Amino acid sequence: MCGHRPAMFVDKGGHDGQTESGTFLSVGARGVRPAEPLEGMREKRLGEARPGVRHVQHHRRRALRLSEKTRVVHIDDGFDFLGFNIRRMRRRGSNKWFVYTRPSKKAIASIKGWVKTMTYRATLHHDPGYLMDYLGRVLRGWANYFRRGVSKATFSAIDSYAWERITVWLRDKHKIGWPELRRRFCLPGTWRLAVDGIRFKGAASVPVIRYRYRGYRIPTPWTPSATTS
Repeated sequence: MCGHRPAMFVDKGGHDGQTESGTFLSVGARGVRPAEPLEGMREKRLGEARPGVRHVQHHRRRALRLSEKTRVVHIDDGFDFLGFNIRRMRRRGSNKWFVYTRPSKKAIASIKGWVKTMTYRATLHHDPGYLMDYLGRVLRGWANYFRRGVSKATFSAIDSYAWERITVWLRDKHKIGWPELRRRFCLPGTWRLAVDGIRFKGAASVPVIRYRYRGYRIPTPWTPSATTS
């Protein structure tokens, strides 16, 4: 009747019955102990009979609990969400504070892992044109997702890392030095990578779009429209 242990009614004479307070006595391995009151048992039976009541009671018990993945942080410490790091910081050269959205460290490490994997020694059999084209498409696709934020410096850093990995890959593949690499795989007079005159385009080639404060320039239904003569 109580669920885990058998319950008994015990009267004043020591026989099975009910106490004056209307409480069951449960008999277990450690003796007699009070069990659930009659009122609680009626509510339990009511919940079993009505699934809606049981559902509401379940959510009331869990209302103030946070899941294991949920944590409370200060906006100055920042948090990661969908690959972005959102944090309030002081603007360089001023005393104004703004909330910045930029690629998280985990997202940056992930794309660097892709670049490193494609420039292993095990990939030396690939054609240089194929390698640069593939890495360029991967980097531009990654940057296209993170372009709405403070990401320009991050894109340049990713391209610098890719340049280092590709140049080491080219030197290992063709057994050449820096002068020969610049003559064969760079645009004339520069260190910009290119194959057959086609320049390597990475994450920095994707334009960054940032949401700026528009204030009263946001149109409303009451904004007067310009009249044309």
